Formats: sequence, C-alpha cells, structure tokens
Amino acid sequence: MSAGIAALAVRFVVMAVASFLAIIVWSRIRDVAWMLIVVGIIAGYADILYSLLVEFGFVPELDQATGGIGLLAFVFPNLPWIFFSFAFISIIHKRRPRG
Repeated sequence: MSAGIAALAVRFVVMAVASFLAIIVWSRIRDVAWMLIVVGIIAGYADILYSLLVEFGFVPELDQATGGIGLLAFVFPNLPWIFFSFAFISIIHKRRPRG
C-alpha cells in the first residue's frame, strides 16, 4: 500500500467518525449555522470517499468534460468550504447588532 493511499484511508476513518458525530449534532441542534457546518463535514466525507473510489478504480475520473479537470474532482474538495463559509455568514448575520 502506498503512502498516499494510507493517508487517504486514515482521513477516511477520521472523517467517518466526524460525520457520525456531526449527524448526532444535527439531530439535536436546529440552528442554521450548525446545520451548514454539519453538511460541510458530510460533504468532506463525500470528497474523501470519492477520492478513494477513484484511487481504487471503482469510479473513473471524467477529465474530458472540463478540459483536463474532472468536474467532481473540482467540486468535492471545495464544497465543504462553501458550506462552512455560508455557516459563518449566517453566524455573522445573526450576531449583527440591530438598530
């Protein structure tokens, strides 16, 4: 097993635990910001899962669609950060003083 696959496998296990805990938080807290953070964590898990599937050859990388970069390979790594950004915007908007 190469070092890259081992690192990806460790990230997969850690994100699986984080996703499980995030789902528990999701069931207890109904705040928009926390829900966006939970969705971001689950999107990060999906990114690692997709990377593992591509690495083992179960899912082909579709590089021809976007001129050299696979669409999913571009979207998945950025998707968690988009949800985290929206969560922080939600927190800032909620905490802004009125008046």
